[in-house]
Amino acid sequence: MDIAPETEDIADMPARRRWFENRPVLKRIVLAVLALVVLPYVLIFFYLLPFIHPVSTLMLRDLVLLRGYDRRWVSLDEISPVLVQSVMMSEDGQYCFHGGVDWAEMRMLVVDTMKGQATRGGSTIPMQTAKNLFLWNSRSFVRKAMELPLAVSTDFVLSKRRLMEIYLNIAEWGPGIYGVEAAAQHHFKVPASKLTRRQASLLAVSLPNPIDRNAGKPGRGLRRLAGVIERRAQGSGDYVKCIYD
Repeated sequence: MDIAPETEDIADMPARRRWFENRPVLKRIVLAVLALVVLPYVLIFFYLLPFIHPVSTLMLRDLVLLRGYDRRWVSLDEISPVLVQSVMMSEDGQYCFHGGVDWAEMRMLVVDTMKGQATRGGSTIPMQTAKNLFLWNSRSFVRKAMELPLAVSTDFVLSKRRLMEIYLNIAEWGPGIYGVEAAAQHHFKVPASKLTRRQASLLAVSLPNPIDRNAGKPGRGLRRLAGVIERRAQGSGDYVKCIYD
């Protein structure tokens, strides 16, 4: 009567043995995944140090592919205020007032998506910074789900000035062109500290698609957008107090 169960247990032994033998491998995989998830949150504190100059995942990609890139780190004090104003008015007008995510904008984005309507990115500067530092560049719900807590954490740990400084030094402004200093030199042959309002507005409106939008050779549509941002930047006042108070 007991033979059948014993036979079944013996038949299951190879599969069970393989499972136990694979446990160390599975454990290492789980630990590696957890380490990758936790690492960005550790690096955020590391980036508090002003002498640390972070690089983006796109820069690392260019290095791995042996393409190289041009990035010249400059402090926020070495960047023309008109560039900061223009970028804020173009990319994230509520930068000084939210905690990393503009939840009102996100709710509108979700509603529009559910209705099947075309949507804008809805990304704040902290969200874009978190994406550039730690994540990949394609649009997906998985990436967005990872991006939100990283943006909130980045905004909480770093000051608004430090966060803006990092963003402007890792943003892409053309193939292999990263950071505002390299962008200013590449597109206008001037340092970031000497950018005019029009040059700053052209750089700002090229950020959503820097590969197709050439700030140095703008088309009619890009010049029109730059004009709008230039006027907004001139009246930015209270919107940039967290940077220039």
